[in-house]
Amino acid sequence: MTTKPYAVGVDVGGTFTDIFVVDQVSGAVATTKLPSTLDNQSRGLVEGIAREIDDFGAIASVIHGTTTGTNALLERKGAVTGMITSAGFRDVLEMRRRDRPRTWGLRGDYTPVIRRDRRLEVAERTHADGTVVTAIDPQEVQIAARKLIEMGCTSVVVFFVNSYANDANERAAAEAVRAVWPNAYVTRATEILPEIREFERVSTAALNAYLQPVVSSYMDRLDAGLGARGFAGDLLIVQSNGGVMSVDTARAYPVRTALSGPAAGVRAAQAIAAAAQIGDIITCDLGGTSFDVSLIAGGEAALSAQTAIDFGMVVRTPMIEITTIGAGGGSIASIDAGGLLQVGPESAGSNPGPVCYGLGNDRPTLTDANLVLGRINAARPIGGKLDRLDLKAARAAIARSVGDPLGLSPERAAEAVLRVANAKMAGAIRLVSIERGHDPARFHAMPFGGGGALHVGALIADCGLRGALVPRYPGVTSALGCVVADMRHDRVRTVNRMLDDLDAPALGREMSAIAQELQTLLDRAGVAFAGVAQMFELDMLYLGQTHSVAVPLTLPPGGLTRDVIAAAFDAAYGAEFGRLLDNIPKRVMNLRVAVIGRRPPFDMRVFAPAEGRAAQECITGWRSVFVAGAWQEVPIYDRLSLAVDEAVAGPCVLEQPDTTIFVDPGLTGRCDAFGNLILEHQT
Repeated sequence: MTTKPYAVGVDVGGTFTDIFVVDQVSGAVATTKLPSTLDNQSRGLVEGIAREIDDFGAIASVIHGTTTGTNALLERKGAVTGMITSAGFRDVLEMRRRDRPRTWGLRGDYTPVIRRDRRLEVAERTHADGTVVTAIDPQEVQIAARKLIEMGCTSVVVFFVNSYANDANERAAAEAVRAVWPNAYVTRATEILPEIREFERVSTAALNAYLQPVVSSYMDRLDAGLGARGFAGDLLIVQSNGGVMSVDTARAYPVRTALSGPAAGVRAAQAIAAAAQIGDIITCDLGGTSFDVSLIAGGEAALSAQTAIDFGMVVRTPMIEITTIGAGGGSIASIDAGGLLQVGPESAGSNPGPVCYGLGNDRPTLTDANLVLGRINAARPIGGKLDRLDLKAARAAIARSVGDPLGLSPERAAEAVLRVANAKMAGAIRLVSIERGHDPARFHAMPFGGGGALHVGALIADCGLRGALVPRYPGVTSALGCVVADMRHDRVRTVNRMLDDLDAPALGREMSAIAQELQTLLDRAGVAFAGVAQMFELDMLYLGQTHSVAVPLTLPPGGLTRDVIAAAFDAAYGAEFGRLLDNIPKRVMNLRVAVIGRRPPFDMRVFAPAEGRAAQECITGWRSVFVAGAWQEVPIYDRLSLAVDEAVAGPCVLEQPDTTIFVDPGLTGRCDAFGNLILEHQT
């Protein structure tokens, strides 16, 4: 028997910190939700764990989904960062792809994370074929580094043009910088992204440098806080690709933590849906600030090679495809200059939070609207922040800011707020489904976060979804995802060769060698895995095209051949576009390798109700809820007491400590063998 039985998943959001604890010996689980300590997120994390575990020495691992990096980018609160780059190329970061924040706008403002006067040029040049034309002068590089130090820079990125083809100059320059730089925060662009496309490489590297002091400082505080309580296990961080990495890797590559928490939620959704034998899921993570949507088809989450955290801040690293909009529980409802009702993207966050929190905000939010409509119990607020919610203040704010300007009663105004918010959420669902060729009628929504289950019924109707799967603990689903996430390392390199000229066996050997390097990183983590998987992929396109397709590969035992690559490309391109282009040469742009350490499977049966009761016995009371334009008395159920196969018919409300579920009229909710609530149309 292990002496350290506990695995702890932690998701720190802008409003709440969610804790999921599993005893790996007995299988028992426990959850906690508490307000995030925004001044020092690590403090709330440690306090949350302490609510469930007295002896931190009994914790085998803490797996953490963090918003530290994402928030630093969104709020522009990274380090003062400098850049040393090739002569003539300091404006690549600012020019971007000459895109605009509003497609049809005549103007657009953009401020890069590194100011222009902190982007210094040195003489060097490497051609696209890798030939070094002008070698660097180490003294010139060090003069530039010292100037950046004098300007107050605490982090620096070294970025040279065409370094993907030959990084000799970049390596030498980084070595020269490290000789004079006062800390370890020196980022080399090609080490972060050894891939063709100058802007994407410099953007990803610049954001890594911008985040490194912030994320490293947070990791240090977290290490110290856990250590002070006696923790001596493994501290792992969730990456944007849904895998986990060691804390040392997170310090070196903090840009990989972007969208860490939402990625953990998608991984949890995969595991929950697989246990319930539902292969097609659209995740709907509704927190205090945002609504995050991702699509899982056939049990597999979609991965993207690139995303933009905010306009102009492009990160090119493998990550789960997640669409985010500003529609959360704290999203503020207002009337714009044109007299139209808007909900978000501005949010009241956790402090001061919604009007009903009574902490100083007087502008109504989505949470206030749900409270006014009776869907939230004012006497049982989730998260433990307050003893009760101020319904009177919420109603007055809705009337003042929405109802009076539109000539609506407070109830009608609150209903309008929900409709606008639901329409925005439905738009995000259509974006990841219909606009990518998926029929929503095949999919169940999986709502989680504190507020997702309040809106899922409306989303089923608006989007034509098949139904919904509400997890046992929706409010801490992302924390569960931290526990079930595998460890994953990715590597990309540019090939940039026509398939007809490619040395395919050599490419296969290179990919195998990279897989061995990544395997070494897994071994260093010291984590016991149930198995290891290797994934190989090429970015390919037809000659003359700009955008590539991802081509999965299996390396044959006898060696890779051009015919194998061509067949794989035809299959991938045909699946993506429905037809092939005859007699046009094919180009291999990049190779991608991933090595995944599979964690032991998590037994979802721990969520099964042990001694559930009949639905009628779970009714805790009745409450007036405003539904379809009228007040109705609806039953309130204790959700966690429902027995397997027990069903409830809408309209009704189900309450539990971490969330509230509203079942709309026309829907039925049934408790399955894993404690999930399956919502489907009444027959």
